[in-house]
Amino acid sequence: MLARGVERRQPDQESLRRGPALKAAFDADGQPTKAALGFARSCGVEIEALGREEGDKGAWLAHRSVTTGKETASLAPEMTEVALGALPIPKRMRWGDRSEEFVRPIHWVCMRLGSERLPGTVLGVETLDHSFGHRFHHPGPVMLEQATDYAEALRTKGFVEPSFEARRERIRGQVLALAAEHGLKARIEDGLLDEVTALVEWPQPLLCSFDERFLDIPPEVLIETMQSNQKYFPLEDETGALRSQFIAVANIASREPDQVKAGNERVIRPRFEDAAFFWSQDLKQPLADLAPRLESVVFQDKLGTLAEKSRRVAQLGVELAGVLGTDASLIERAAHLAKCDLVSAMVFEFPSLQGTMGRYYAERAREDPCVCAAMEEQYMPRFAGDRLPVTPCGIALALADRLDTLVGVFGIGLKPTGTKDPYGLRRSSIAVLRLLIETPLDLDLAALLRKAARGFPAGLLGEDVVETVLGYTTDRLRGYYGDQGVSFDSVEAVIETGVTNTWDLDRRVKAVAEFRQLPAAERLAAANKRIRNILAKAEVGPGDAGAVDEDLLGDAAEVQLAARIKALESEIAPLVTERDYVGVLGTLAGLREDVDRFFDEVMVMADDASVRRNRIRLLQSLSGLFLQVADISRLQ
Repeated sequence: MLARGVERRQPDQESLRRGPALKAAFDADGQPTKAALGFARSCGVEIEALGREEGDKGAWLAHRSVTTGKETASLAPEMTEVALGALPIPKRMRWGDRSEEFVRPIHWVCMRLGSERLPGTVLGVETLDHSFGHRFHHPGPVMLEQATDYAEALRTKGFVEPSFEARRERIRGQVLALAAEHGLKARIEDGLLDEVTALVEWPQPLLCSFDERFLDIPPEVLIETMQSNQKYFPLEDETGALRSQFIAVANIASREPDQVKAGNERVIRPRFEDAAFFWSQDLKQPLADLAPRLESVVFQDKLGTLAEKSRRVAQLGVELAGVLGTDASLIERAAHLAKCDLVSAMVFEFPSLQGTMGRYYAERAREDPCVCAAMEEQYMPRFAGDRLPVTPCGIALALADRLDTLVGVFGIGLKPTGTKDPYGLRRSSIAVLRLLIETPLDLDLAALLRKAARGFPAGLLGEDVVETVLGYTTDRLRGYYGDQGVSFDSVEAVIETGVTNTWDLDRRVKAVAEFRQLPAAERLAAANKRIRNILAKAEVGPGDAGAVDEDLLGDAAEVQLAARIKALESEIAPLVTERDYVGVLGTLAGLREDVDRFFDEVMVMADDASVRRNRIRLLQSLSGLFLQVADISRLQ
């Protein structure tokens, strides 16, 4: 690390200590009291050395002192050790008989301030005025004239690229160029690129190959082996098909690159042989034959086995068949097979391929295409921004499986706390929201949760599990819309209506966001706040409106507002039925002048109780029009 503009010495610091007030510091004879003497002793000076400070509230004894700033050279080693100790390293190591801990053994520490060495120790290692280069290309010292020479000296003399970012881009460019040279395209995933960058100092890419017979194995298996186990970059042709070549990144510019190449090809071969064996073993029986094994695989101690979970998911998934427009028997079959690949040899070796292998095995067993696709799609979305399932069976499984997990885990009291979420409930709840909103599915979330809860044995789940999961999932809506740039209060305005159909809720949120762009929005939001305050003081709820008595309407402003409300009730009714919430709020925006006039000219809390009650009912009717979409009084 290079820090520029570092001062060579701390500035001196002046400190002021305030003691007792003068009237308490000296007695009537002018002699110092015990308070004054004690203050002087605490400052390490005689009473005569104390000064005086005056302010608006009187005068006090005071002591000024100057602390001389320390030299940077004396501070840097300790500051470095503190900074290293604060790094978020989950597992630290000790080596030999030393007590210092760090992520890896430290062989040397180079620390300079300008042209000077900073003496001291860091994690038990004495500092040096030089560094060292690549262990093979330049194992000797790399001398530095100045601290600013560090990066360039390592790069030009030591065969080490010290910049992680520069090394990363160098590897990316080298891999892409080498692949293009042979008419191929390299698969470069960011996570793998970061890993390789951290493993090498002087990257040297090598084009390697493997036996083409291994291409008979599903490409995902080969790619997983190359990327996760060996840190290789797979290669594809122009159509995206995997080729029998890969690129390994060595940390040495070898005089015999063919030997390095052969070594990488040699280590990948047994891994592919293992994969070929697992593939052939799994194909000896159809996917459905693995289902009985799920009876002995525990999903969760209280929630039963994977077989029991599969039956619950099937039961819930079948109820989605109508809205998805597919055959319920296909969803039931997909749920029956969904977890079978978890007990296959291949997934046991490569857990990340769950679902993917299930699809391959289902296809080999000639299952329906919808069922085959569901094997993989049940896990979508796997992460933030991932694509959603597109087939009816896949959508049903993805939704039903997550609802079952949420209701079951919350129902037995295992709620996420802080950073601990072992069952991925946050991810599951967001996935449910995305599936309902983005697919879209016109389904009520509360009703779905109740159906999921009925799949568990009576008495197993807490009585309030549906309300708890509904509240938890609804809370995730704030982050979901926040990521889309929707303001927090627009979401709150809709949530406050209590709507639990998330697709319908989404239409309302978008309508509110559009309504806010209208000139009338701010005034109408303020008017609704005023209405809610009036109703709260009158101790009536916005949904408790009675019929407005037109005979009690006297002022022209309230007569006009009542007529407009009555007309708009009929006008927006078909819009509400069609869920055209943009149209509803756009129509209601026309009320602004009538509402403004009403509040300017009419005293709601009239002395006459019947008139007062009638005007409150009028405001309840007005509020009710907006509440068919959102509580716009929540808008800031």
